[in-house]
Amino acid sequence: MPGQNIRRKVNIIGHQNPDTDSICSAIAYAWLKNQSEPGLYEARRAGQVSRETEFVLGHFGVEPPRLCTDVSPQIKDIDIREQPGIDAEMSLRAAWQRMREQEIDTLCIVDAHDELKGLIAVKDIANASMDLFDRGVLAAAGTSCRNLLETLEAELVIGDENTRFTRGSIHIGTTPEAMEAALQAGDIVLANRYETQTCALECGAGCLIVCNGAEVPRTVRARAAEKGCLVLATRLDTYAAARLVSTAAPVRHFMITDGILKFSVNTSIEDASKVMAKVRHRYFPVLDAEGRYCGVVSRRNLLNLHRKQIILVDHNERSQAVEGLEQAEILEIIDHHRIGDLETSGPVFFRNVPVGCTATILYGIFQEQGVTPPRAIAGLLLSAILSDTLMFRSPTSTPLDEAAAKELAALAGEDIPAYAQQMFEAGGDLTGKTAEDVFFTDFKVFSRGDVKFGVGQSSYMTRKNRQAAEALIAPYLPQALAQAGVPMVFYMFTDVQAQSTDLMCCGTGAEAIVRETFDTEFAGGKALLKGIVSRKKQFIPALMAALQAKT
Repeated sequence: MPGQNIRRKVNIIGHQNPDTDSICSAIAYAWLKNQSEPGLYEARRAGQVSRETEFVLGHFGVEPPRLCTDVSPQIKDIDIREQPGIDAEMSLRAAWQRMREQEIDTLCIVDAHDELKGLIAVKDIANASMDLFDRGVLAAAGTSCRNLLETLEAELVIGDENTRFTRGSIHIGTTPEAMEAALQAGDIVLANRYETQTCALECGAGCLIVCNGAEVPRTVRARAAEKGCLVLATRLDTYAAARLVSTAAPVRHFMITDGILKFSVNTSIEDASKVMAKVRHRYFPVLDAEGRYCGVVSRRNLLNLHRKQIILVDHNERSQAVEGLEQAEILEIIDHHRIGDLETSGPVFFRNVPVGCTATILYGIFQEQGVTPPRAIAGLLLSAILSDTLMFRSPTSTPLDEAAAKELAALAGEDIPAYAQQMFEAGGDLTGKTAEDVFFTDFKVFSRGDVKFGVGQSSYMTRKNRQAAEALIAPYLPQALAQAGVPMVFYMFTDVQAQSTDLMCCGTGAEAIVRETFDTEFAGGKALLKGIVSRKKQFIPALMAALQAKT
């Protein structure tokens, strides 16, 4: 529960539009970290799982991580006041006493399943208590005799404590003559004089309250039992009892049920702050992920914010990260890309190694800690390396990647060529996919200074799959450009076997910069880039340099 002094879960997450390395590395690193601190780390994903990654996870029997697209602080990241809910039958007086004891001016009414039913604030109790002319409040509220006994600290002399008042008004007994003129059947009468008590019974009173700790005469008891009249005896004097009797009414009669301002534990702090600024309430109910009441928050609680703690894998650029990253606490970064524009509020563990895959770095960490990954984790790491290095064909691949893959293949019980063929074939399957699905599966935005563009990439083992993808993406490029919100977009259809890429692009000047940078021509809307298979090491640096030279 938020607010308790326990370590909060740390999310390990890759970049938006995650590839196999991004997801598999997050899962593997979370597994490793949890060996020393069980349950503290959770792998998350910042986008949809690709066909290739689906195949990998299914092959090794691993569930995909939960989706996380925003790490902005939420209500669950502050100290929620764990204020217990109250039953709707609680009396106004009991509610007021609880407010005083717990120094809170708002109580939440819940049912047996902790479903929020309403609110009552101290001002509601004050308004009810000041309505001095509402003599029928107990009947109108269907008040139970039990509430009246509790409120008046009374003893039940005659009757059933489960009885509910459904009719009658409250009267202070004076003379029999006055009683006969005013009393109606079912009324509640506070009377200490014997003749007034007997008169009230003969007039059909529904409840007789005897004050000052006075003894109830036997004849009054007997007559009350005959007439079906409740008799209560209290040590309070008549003045105190008269002041308190109406506060026995249950809170459900006065609670607010419409337009309740409440928050979910998943409500963002920004949204909650805007709501709080518009109203004068001090406390707001909070519902858990299942919609059950779990406490309250106030404006002051927002000051005790615990930022989400995250570990980034396979990226270190703000444009590729989840939303709200600047409001989170980054603990570690494990990456193999160029160092980008990400800033942290304090020192972090940053491991950046020029290898072909983040999983290669992680396997090195496993070895440093003397931990042998189980088959499933070894299989995920292997898959990430094969995917990122295009089975060691990419120029980003290093001897470290190949050596790690061979050791991991032995641990996973996989033959690298056969397994890689299956994995790439699964990734190239377009069945049921839209152009948007394919384009944004592995799409990243790159920026430096005034230069900004987006690049997507997919790798194919067969010409048939690659051509099918090209036919799907070509007409979609203008829409992708608008959706990405960048001046230019490029898409690399990489042929793993031929070690080449068919490139499509869209945006003002996109084709011209490709011709100039790679000394190629467009035919049928695409340009052939021979020997270019790596987005990170071959395509991005060359394109970035050419674009910056023009600014």
